[in-house]
Amino acid sequence: MIRDDVSFKPKNNFCRVCDKTLKSIIDFGNMPIANEFQLPESQTGFLFRMVAAFCDSCALFQLMDQPEPELMFHDHYAFFATTSNYMKLHFKSLIEDHILASDQLKNETFVVEIGSNDGILLASLKNAGIRHLGVDASENVVEHARSLALESQVGFFGEALAKSIKLEKGSANFIIAANVICHIPDLLDLGRGIVELLHPLGEFIFEEPYAMDVLRLTSYDQFYDEHIYIFSLTSVSRVFSKVGLELIDAIPQNTHGGSMRYVLSHRGTRKPSERLMKLMESEESNAIGNLDTYNNFAKNCFSKREELHTLLQKLREEGKRVGGYAATSKSTTILNFCEIGSDLIEFISDSTPEKIGTFTPATKIPVISHEDMRKNPPEYLVLFAWNHAREILTSEYALSKNGMKWILFVPEIRILDDLDIQVLIE
Repeated sequence: MIRDDVSFKPKNNFCRVCDKTLKSIIDFGNMPIANEFQLPESQTGFLFRMVAAFCDSCALFQLMDQPEPELMFHDHYAFFATTSNYMKLHFKSLIEDHILASDQLKNETFVVEIGSNDGILLASLKNAGIRHLGVDASENVVEHARSLALESQVGFFGEALAKSIKLEKGSANFIIAANVICHIPDLLDLGRGIVELLHPLGEFIFEEPYAMDVLRLTSYDQFYDEHIYIFSLTSVSRVFSKVGLELIDAIPQNTHGGSMRYVLSHRGTRKPSERLMKLMESEESNAIGNLDTYNNFAKNCFSKREELHTLLQKLREEGKRVGGYAATSKSTTILNFCEIGSDLIEFISDSTPEKIGTFTPATKIPVISHEDMRKNPPEYLVLFAWNHAREILTSEYALSKNGMKWILFVPEIRILDDLDIQVLIE
């Protein structure tokens, strides 16, 4: 059995957008900085209480408390997006579908990316000859982007920075963000910045893990210190309407276990798409704005936690070697919420050089390279990057052929057999 969470009184129980009282949904307990993969003596030991709550006014599913931004984004940020070939292709497609195919594309087109990381999306803009600027809060990833001759700067995007960019470079025809808007605490300041910088006929395009998919899959690892929000169409529409932006389209994506791409413009400049209307109807029929929907999600989270912990305990008692695959930020939520340490998982293998030789935040499981893991593979690997299952299971198929078993925990706790793997990689 794992412990029950003790009672907790949050520092703030008001919605970050509309200031209404939040309804607490699930208390994940004390959490470290999700990306603090360092030697144990170098980890800050900082913990915050991670509680997800719901605002029934704007329909935002959000964290009550969060660490200061400087603790999460800094000059040794341990995430580089270019390690995923799948995401390179995904972002190239985004540019092709929304910018290169747009009737707004002109010689002077200017695109700004918020949260540009190491330049994985900016590179597609540069290759297409499009004037661009990336903004990211972590200095080390910006330096990497600049080393590739990509235009990038360090900063937290908001109204003040948007005014500065506009003064120097002019209005942006497109503002893009991928898996970063959920990181930004002050969505209204962000929105005002978008309104300030965006061309009168421009588009703000961003994508994030989608609330309907998170609820359906019980993928609670989408919450960690950086991920303050899990968006729905309803919440995006209500939040950004407060600053004069209108949701005009939405395109479901397969990335991150189910994401949504949102397209917004200045209010009244575009007609909402039929696709958007159908998706909004689906949210309404699935009670996306109903508190009971989120309370059911919480029950499922605790059930899955117990089930995963019990499985790993059973394998340990049987003397089986269990490792993990991919030292992700999301794995920090799983490991700490489910109380999984090095007694249950021997190591986690990863491809990011900055993480190899470090330990997982708080749970202190060693991180090794995939090459070292393959030299002495365990009998089981927990796939923490479940949202990249097809890419990983394909590249590591030799392990499966040699008898190693994979453990998945989304959408259910299960040990994959060869037929499961064949279906997933087809």
